Amino acid sequence: MAAWATGGGRLRGRSDWWRPLRRRARAVDEIQVYNAEIAEPGQWTIQQHFNYAINGRKEPDFPGGLVPNHALNGTPELAWGIFDWWEMGWYAPFAFDQDGRFFSDGFKWRNLFVSPDAAKREFFYGVNFEASYATPPFSQTKYNLEIRPILGVRKNGYEFIVNPIVDIGFGHDGEADFAPAARFAHNVKGDLWVGAEYYSDLGQIGNFLPLAEQQHNIYGVVDFKIGRFDVDFGVGYGLTGGSDRWMTKLIIGTDLNDPNIKNKKK
Repeated sequence: MAAWATGGGRLRGRSDWWRPLRRRARAVDEIQVYNAEIAEPGQWTIQQHFNYAINGRKEPDFPGGLVPNHALNGTPELAWGIFDWWEMGWYAPFAFDQDGRFFSDGFKWRNLFVSPDAAKREFFYGVNFEASYATPPFSQTKYNLEIRPILGVRKNGYEFIVNPIVDIGFGHDGEADFAPAARFAHNVKGDLWVGAEYYSDLGQIGNFLPLAEQQHNIYGVVDFKIGRFDVDFGVGYGLTGGSDRWMTKLIIGTDLNDPNIKNKKK
C-alpha cells in the first residue's frame, strides 16, 4: 500500500532570502493513492517503489536537503495482514542524488484500517497512520506522522478515490500540512487499469502557500499484472513552479505467501 508520502517541516520566521524554504521539506519516496485493499490475515506482501525526477526542482527545499532534480527516490515496503480490516507495514526509504550518492531516510511504520473486502465494495473507506523517523537530507523534522483518510467509489469498471492527507512534523520546525491526492481510473480488461492521479501539497493548514509555490501534479497511470507481480507505472507533470516538472513512478509488488495454505501433507 501507500501513497505520495511527503511531509511537513519548513523553516518559519526567516527572511525570504532562501526561497525554496517555503516549499515542502520532505522527499517523495512513494507516489500512490491508497485504495483500502490490504493483505489477507496472515499474508505477507512486499512492494518496491521507485520515483525519478526527469526534470525536477534545481534547489533543495531547505539548506542541506536533497536536490530533487535527477534524484531517484525509493522504498521497499513489507506488509502483514493482521485482520480483514487491519494491515501493518514497514518501510526503509532511500535515495540516490544526481551525483549517484546514496542516502538512507531512516524508517517508517504504518497501521492501515479499512472496510473489509474493499475490492468487492462499491463504496469503501479507511484510514492510515504512518509514523516515521527521517534523516537530515530528507526532512527538517526527525519525527513525523502521516494521517491518510481513504474514501472511494467503484462501479461499472470505474473507480474514484480520494486521500485527503495531513502530514505532521514534530519539533521546532514542525507543522501540519495538507496534501490531498486523488485517482480516477477505468478497468479496461482483466487486471489492466488506466487512469489519472493527482497529487498536491497546499502547505501549512491555516496558512497555505501562494498557488505558484504549491505542488500540483497530474500523472497518467497504468496498472497491470505480470505473472504474480502487480505493476503500477506512471508519468507525471507539475502544474506549478513549486512542482517538479516531469516525474516517473514505478511500483512492483507481490505476495510472499498464501495464508489459506496450512499444514500441507508431505
